[in-house]
Amino acid sequence: MLNHRHMPFQGVVRNLLYCKDSNQSIVSESVESIALTFAGIPGDTHSGQTRKACTRFPYLYKEGTEISNSRQISIISTVELQDIADEMEIEDIPPGWLGANLEIDGIPNLTLLPPSTRLVFSNKATLVVDLENRPCVYPAQIIDRHYAGKGRKFIKKALHKRGVTAWVEREGSLQPGDTVDVFFPDQPLHPLQN
Repeated sequence: MLNHRHMPFQGVVRNLLYCKDSNQSIVSESVESIALTFAGIPGDTHSGQTRKACTRFPYLYKEGTEISNSRQISIISTVELQDIADEMEIEDIPPGWLGANLEIDGIPNLTLLPPSTRLVFSNKATLVVDLENRPCVYPAQIIDRHYAGKGRKFIKKALHKRGVTAWVEREGSLQPGDTVDVFFPDQPLHPLQN
């Protein structure tokens, strides 16, 4: 990939997950493989080349406005999941409780990957990072069902550790054990960024 800096580390897919309808429950279930298409994961609650604007960008779009879908895939880090659990003083947080589609190990500070970072998997399927997936109340409610009274800590403890959302740039199938290389966008920070 031209004009992208390859990073000297490689991640590994630990878990693949699927959620049929997040209006019923955000909990995603493990699957043995995923066939990525340009619309995301077929049948997943977040699949589609377009989506309805939600409350995340109220200053840009009226809720329900049809926009391009840059939230097709939710990615979480194995290490960051355990960090959140440790901070919340609970044993663990399965990635499905966060509605994740991919659990990846080996990418340091995965949640802080900049927008437009490319994740290129061993079969050449490619995802493009959109944004940090900010913590919300829904995983907190699920955590609270399993660890009574602990869920309220989730939003604060998961900030900058809850993973990223991404969209499919190149189609392909994924399986646990696949490797992933990271390509940062070859672009300096804007002068107003810290």
